[in-house]
Amino acid sequence: MHPKFLENELSKVGANPMGTILHKRLPFLTPVIILLVVVLAGAAVFLTAAGNVQAAPPAQTPDNSQCLLCHQDEGKIWQLPSGEGLSITISPEMFGGSVHTKVACQTCHTNIVEYPHPANAAQTTREYTLQYENSCAQCHPNQVEEIADNAHAKVKNDPTNPNAGNTPTCADCHNPHTQSTILKDESGKLTGLEHAASARTCAQCHNEIYEAYAGSVHGEGVLVNNNPDVPSCIDCHGVHNLSGPSASGNQFRLTSPQICAKCHTDESIMGKYGLSTDVLNTYIADFHGTTVTLFEKLDPDQQTNMPVCFDCHGVHDIKRVDDPQKGIQVKDNLLVTCQKCHPGATPNFPDSWLSHYIPSKERAPLVFYVEWFYKLLIPLVLGAMIILVGSDIYRRLRIRNAKPAAADDVEEKASK
Repeated sequence: MHPKFLENELSKVGANPMGTILHKRLPFLTPVIILLVVVLAGAAVFLTAAGNVQAAPPAQTPDNSQCLLCHQDEGKIWQLPSGEGLSITISPEMFGGSVHTKVACQTCHTNIVEYPHPANAAQTTREYTLQYENSCAQCHPNQVEEIADNAHAKVKNDPTNPNAGNTPTCADCHNPHTQSTILKDESGKLTGLEHAASARTCAQCHNEIYEAYAGSVHGEGVLVNNNPDVPSCIDCHGVHNLSGPSASGNQFRLTSPQICAKCHTDESIMGKYGLSTDVLNTYIADFHGTTVTLFEKLDPDQQTNMPVCFDCHGVHDIKRVDDPQKGIQVKDNLLVTCQKCHPGATPNFPDSWLSHYIPSKERAPLVFYVEWFYKLLIPLVLGAMIILVGSDIYRRLRIRNAKPAAADDVEEKASK
């Protein structure tokens, strides 16, 4: 700017009072004006950028097609040094219908990112499975935490146990390439088909137990009738936090009546089949159940010879109570059951057992009337004793109070 022009402009300001004021305040207004310009410019840039932002594209199903180009071939077997053959065929249809269809192969197979694949050091199929033991924790941390201390984990961590190397991993129960959505009803319970599927999963390792279960009243309901009311393995032992007598010891035995009670005290289930829901209360009320309950509360690790449910009814091979071979509603079968703990029991011994029923006029009328007799007698006797003791206390108090009065009368007469 030319100096002469600036001088003329300043002279104009000096001739103008308002100009003089602005001239004096200009040093203070300049930072404010600069700040305002910066703010407005920033806002303009932000709004322009916001107008150009597009919504993020929806999550896409990962492209596993390159892997499936090879792995969809039927009969593809990987021969391991142990001589075992591991199938590496993946059905696109089965995988596409599984819960992992939107998971990229490399999410689990993190060591395979190129072709040819790097050499794998696994000598056996078991070693290969264990390589991916922790892969599930990426998406299922809660379930992995539960299995860390379950019955299988305790066996695995016990070097003296011959089965320590054979405990199942997630993939042994849930095939990662074919696992479908677990079906539940409106109340959140597993469907009958899922119950049956869970039992067959356990059969992969526990085949003898499965065969016994399949011939039981529970196994018939689950495996033949697909009845969701009937328990399978996981209803008694748990799913990921499973327990059992080999891992929990005597504690599992003592708490087993509560496991049975989950179904057998549920009126909504038992009512459908005409079964009593008094089984737990009647068990706890007798000597057997009272002792077991005390041990459970006071010393759960202490052994007790008192019977629990499965000592009389069986474990996995539970039969109907009217089964001619093992049903304990049949007197001869019940006698044999009692003689396991009471070897001297006679044929009349089982008659004293009320079969988990509360005494009534129709069932065990003698016990019913004796019970009512004592229910009336005991309160009457206690009430009479309270009245007797109370009246005796009252009499003694009156005598005690009467003695000083009599002494005062004698003293008064003597003074006269």
